[in-house]
Amino acid sequence: MEIKTHFFDLGGEINMIWGQSHFIKTVDDLAEIVAASIPQAKYAIAFNEASGEALVRYQSNDNELEKKAVEMMNETAAGHTFVILLKNAFPIQVMAKIKNCDEVARIFCATANPVTILTAEANGGAGIIGVIDGVSPKGTENDSDKKARRELLKKFGYKF
Repeated sequence: MEIKTHFFDLGGEINMIWGQSHFIKTVDDLAEIVAASIPQAKYAIAFNEASGEALVRYQSNDNELEKKAVEMMNETAAGHTFVILLKNAFPIQVMAKIKNCDEVARIFCATANPVTILTAEANGGAGIIGVIDGVSPKGTENDSDKKARRELLKKFGYKF
């Protein structure tokens, strides 16, 4: 077995949702969820099949994001996994619906941070075994930090 790391930094402007699924229908169902939930979002979804033709399946409304999503899935080569790239949207706007999608088995992360995807390869296949999302904590928040956190949530429209 070989363990590999795959580093992706999309500059903080694009959110990524990494997950695992089990069926070719995943790409279409996830695209419908994103398009219906966040009409203004630019998105791309790519999914690695793990049987049959074993293709990278994809759907998007943005060519640049589409190219990145397909490249990311080709690099990880992890079967039955997907990535959703979002611009002008936050994962929180679709996470509950994605988790409720019949094909989705798990979500590894949802972030705009740089991520390292850890994969293991064996017997002709690969799978995601973990995700490193961003950096480690640098301290503990104080009262000023709490106030700034709440102001940021208000700015995003999540708090009044």
